[in-house]
Amino acid sequence: ILIFFTTVINVQAEEIKRITVGSKDAKITIIAFESLTCSHCANFHKDVYPQLKKEFIDTGIVKIEFRHFPLDMAALNASKIAQCNNNGKSDLLHFLFSNQKKWVIGETIENANENLKKLLKDENILIDFEECTNNKNIEDYVLNDRIEGVKKFKINATPTIIINNKKFEKSLNYKNLKKTIEKLI
Repeated sequence: ILIFFTTVINVQAEEIKRITVGSKDAKITIIAFESLTCSHCANFHKDVYPQLKKEFIDTGIVKIEFRHFPLDMAALNASKIAQCNNNGKSDLLHFLFSNQKKWVIGETIENANENLKKLLKDENILIDFEECTNNKNIEDYVLNDRIEGVKKFKINATPTIIINNKKFEKSLNYKNLKKTIEKLI
């Protein structure tokens, strides 16, 4: 029975793929702990990530892994949506950040959920909102990212960037990130 149980866990773990961009053989790994309701995280995706991708990710030097660090229920649900298609691609995550102002509005979690559902529907993104947000495996995956962030890296704010397992302590802008990466090349 124990062998069967172990097999089941492995199958479930393989179903949910880490959202990553870049070569798996990259010399430098960046881990970005983010909350989908965090405006600074959205700014990272708008102002820093495109340059980082062009100069370091597309050239094979850097791989980036996006980890979930939801700061509230709206972020938790959005993380579950981002993770739900299980293909490991970052398109939906970037979409949610770039459209953050359209769905992170309202007084309650129900408002945010309705706004998020409407946004997905309006953009013809075919995701079963209820199925994704009620999926216990995805919820555990997202929350485990947050738990690991706190335990391993003492994360207490978003975005937090980890470069080759060391916390990036400087102000998060492209210039500072580039300098740090160039020292590691």
